[in-house]
Amino acid sequence: MMFKSSTTAIPEALRVPRHIAIIMDGNGRWATKRLLPRVAGHVKGVEAVRGVVEACVERGVEYLTLFAFSSENWRRPAEEVSLLMRLFVTALEREVAKMHANNIRLKVVGDLSRFDPKLQEMIVAAERRTANNTRLTVSVCANYGGRWDIMQATSKMVAANPGVSEFTEEMLAPHLAMAYAPEPDLFIRTGGEERISNFLLWQLAYSELYFTRTFWPDFSKAALDEAIVSFQQRERRFGQTGDQVAHQAKA
Repeated sequence: MMFKSSTTAIPEALRVPRHIAIIMDGNGRWATKRLLPRVAGHVKGVEAVRGVVEACVERGVEYLTLFAFSSENWRRPAEEVSLLMRLFVTALEREVAKMHANNIRLKVVGDLSRFDPKLQEMIVAAERRTANNTRLTVSVCANYGGRWDIMQATSKMVAANPGVSEFTEEMLAPHLAMAYAPEPDLFIRTGGEERISNFLLWQLAYSELYFTRTFWPDFSKAALDEAIVSFQQRERRFGQTGDQVAHQAKA
């Protein structure tokens, strides 16, 4: 199924976001504040993921996208990167069976070629196992960057259309890494920073942005509800006037 772009069609106004995208920031600072090693924050962050996945299922969210490891995160200390990779393996070992039992689909999005072959095999197996699940699609962005996504999609589009010199959004869209999902309705970033950090640059064009100082390990179901309430108070115009939106709502 192909979803329409918010710049070419006006999406349906929803009370509950259909798609929530989250930058899970603040794991390391959460640990440092408690005089713990940074990895302890990442371990605690996995627990927070579990709670937010449960909350999305309970609230009827259909797509949840989590920024786990950016293409720029390779710049971190080698020891921390290695620990993150091992944590990824552990999470797959422990969580995939539970996700499958709860009818949750898992997708891992990004340039996976840089990962250890064992991890790549685990990702392929997890995606295959959960491919037909329909309750919630959880996408984990790993070694992902928004500019990488646009560039790889552009390369594929050009290759698929030899001799063509003019292109449209509709021609590019099927090649984006998350073509299987609608654009995020709500973007959340925890940890106090207020930037997008090369995350879903194309897809966030008309998403509602929500920033919170709460560190990711402390981001609870109640915190997610606060973000959803903020979303519900926004007027989503998609280029229209407020009067047009109000008239359509009455109709």
